Amino acid sequence: MSVKQKTYATEFKSRVALDAIKGELTVSQITSKHGIHSMQVSRWKQQALNAIKEAFNGKQKALQKNNQELTDQLYTQIGQMKVELDFLKKSAWS
Repeated sequence: MSVKQKTYATEFKSRVALDAIKGELTVSQITSKHGIHSMQVSRWKQQALNAIKEAFNGKQKALQKNNQELTDQLYTQIGQMKVELDFLKKSAWS
């Protein structure tokens, strides 16, 4: 006989993770209050903390992408101008 794994709503997970992050209750108290295993509390807390870090990295990643695109465009333009300059130098000496 197989045991079906429980699934929890996102709202429930976030509530448990928030309780763990606040630190007002011990892990034992949180597990008793919500009826889940202590490892699950730790896992959800870690996932929440990682998600918070990613939320603040979004703008930084977009800025880096924009900077990279600008840099690529400028290098392309520099390369084109160098080719044109070399061509004009050769034309002037001929």
